[in-house]
Amino acid sequence: MAKADNTDLLVFLRPFSPKMQELALWLRDFIWDEYPDANELIYDNYNAVAFGWALSHKLGDTFCTIAIYNNDSAHFGFYWGAHIDDPQKILLGNGSQYRYIRINEKTDLPKDYIKILMANAYQFCVDKAKDLDKAPKGTTVTKSVSAKKKRPGTMGKK
Repeated sequence: MAKADNTDLLVFLRPFSPKMQELALWLRDFIWDEYPDANELIYDNYNAVAFGWALSHKLGDTFCTIAIYNNDSAHFGFYWGAHIDDPQKILLGNGSQYRYIRINEKTDLPKDYIKILMANAYQFCVDKAKDLDKAPKGTTVTKSVSAKKKRPGTMGKK
């Protein structure tokens, strides 16, 4: 199962503090446990290690994400967050698409409410997606690796 396929992610998280590595993997398990048939898409970008869960291998089919930043903070986000109902108004962001909450400790995650938001985000993606019957299920794919990264101890060097 893809939940066990974490080799690339562990390498990408290596420059971060043990606390952030543990938090990232705990959040990852939280999502995998809820959506074992989703696909994990990993991006080792310049300013963050981001991984999201999608109905296919397409970025546009992503329903939730985790991003780990250089400043020891994590975002638990929703790729289409501007389009889902957030009655408690906890989601941050004011763009036309992405919304998130900051997570610095496990206790920062309002699990029950996030599960509701995840279900809404998942359904939003199902409603807009095409050809899901042909989509892979339960895979992990590393989509991109930036050559230059801003990571703890690197200060943007290669």
